[in-house]
Amino acid sequence: MGTTEQINSYTRIPPFIEIMDSTLRDGEQTNGVSFLPHEKLMIARMLLNDINVDRIEVGSARVSEGEKDAVKMICRYARQIGKQENVEVLGFVDGGKSVEWIAECGCKVINLLAKGSLKHCSGQLNKTLGEHINDIIETLEYAGQKQISVNLYLEDWSNGMKDSPEYVYNMLDILTTKNIKRIMLPDTLGILNPLQVIEYMRKMVKRYPATHFDFHAHNDYDLAVSNSLAAVLSGVKGLHVTVNGLGERCGNAPLSSVQVILKDQFHAKTNIREDRLNDVSRLVEGYSGIAVAPNQPIVGENVFTQVAGVHADGDNKANLYSNALVPERFGRKREYALGKTSGKANIDRNLQELGLELTPEQTRLVTKRITELGDRKEIVTQEDLPFIVSDVLKHNVPDDRVKLVSYMVSSAYGLKPIASVKVEINKKQYEADAMGDGQYDAFVKALRKIYKKSLGRTFPVLENYSVTIPPGGRTDALVQTVITWNNNGKTIRTRGLDADQTEAAIKATFKMLNIFEEQNN
Repeated sequence: MGTTEQINSYTRIPPFIEIMDSTLRDGEQTNGVSFLPHEKLMIARMLLNDINVDRIEVGSARVSEGEKDAVKMICRYARQIGKQENVEVLGFVDGGKSVEWIAECGCKVINLLAKGSLKHCSGQLNKTLGEHINDIIETLEYAGQKQISVNLYLEDWSNGMKDSPEYVYNMLDILTTKNIKRIMLPDTLGILNPLQVIEYMRKMVKRYPATHFDFHAHNDYDLAVSNSLAAVLSGVKGLHVTVNGLGERCGNAPLSSVQVILKDQFHAKTNIREDRLNDVSRLVEGYSGIAVAPNQPIVGENVFTQVAGVHADGDNKANLYSNALVPERFGRKREYALGKTSGKANIDRNLQELGLELTPEQTRLVTKRITELGDRKEIVTQEDLPFIVSDVLKHNVPDDRVKLVSYMVSSAYGLKPIASVKVEINKKQYEADAMGDGQYDAFVKALRKIYKKSLGRTFPVLENYSVTIPPGGRTDALVQTVITWNNNGKTIRTRGLDADQTEAAIKATFKMLNIFEEQNN
């Protein structure tokens, strides 16, 4: 697209860009997405009130009775808050039927779908340009009688400019003289690149300088955002977006991405409230059932999470790894991931947020434990951290008296589980097999056999066994097992932490055995 100097030499970035959100129309054309009427109303309320979008396209005329109910509800609400002119419905050149449908809903704006390429006009409508224009004008006149404003979509405009530009010009030479509020130029099949958008849009703006043009991008080549911004550089006055980039095929330009680039990169103004972008993203995610990618800019789960410890260290010292996209701007907060690359700085940050103060040695032990979990590809969250701290620091005795060398547990339907265990006790190795009522029961019975038969010693009695999962509701959550033992009247309570319940119990058991050996030696 050229350097900033080159761009500014031939274009002027508009000081204000109008944003039209089409989540409830084009976004609902995402495969598998269908919003209920009340869901559409809730999304519309948030877009108009909380996000402060300039316009919303809320449905298509004559689709269904459910669609009609939803549009009526939204229009009724918009009328109550004085934003009736901000609600738009897609309509068709169909002899006035769409206009009537929209009027019955109480809507005041039709986004009239016309053919923006010769191929579509002749191939789909089987009409000449003149015939199509006459039909459009009839619809315009009827909309005027119903006191409905008209924005005009030129469907397949991108192919029209590539293959039949004279068709586009001949159409607009006539229609730009009519009572049309906006001409909306869609890249219907998402075929354009930014250079083409600049070329075609500049031709539009130059030929029709008094016309308000919108650009409607599709993301088939992953260029929806880039193309939208190229359109802004070329003088377009409005952009179409959807929440989370929903839309047919590969979707549309995401509202959040377009907004931040307009503001930060081009210094263009919009009416969008950025602090609620994450909220509307979550709302649409819930209603649509389409999950937001964790790495999606602005609204993804991971985009404000520092993983590498060096990044957290830099943030601690001078915010070295921050940019203009600070999480607070979007109603979010910076997080520091816990894993094998997190390092001391990440852990310190998380401990501070939880109000936990550890000594340098304690922090080292916790860091070591988190690194071990990370090496096993375990996901560690802040909710897990207090459990890890307890696991590492409580009963933190040297584990060199009793070590687990190897073990195997097996279970089969209709048969009792079997455990084979090899341990090292005071630098000597012992083996035993046993059956039990469960995998852990078999494991403990094998240990008892070693202590009784090989060592001629008693083994502590298990009194209580509890399993808890740190909060968060994740299927990959760590499991904390707390086991209480009785050793000749003395209570030993130990805990183990692991993603696997049996592993967690075994870790707790070996902590107990080391305490047991210390007490008896």
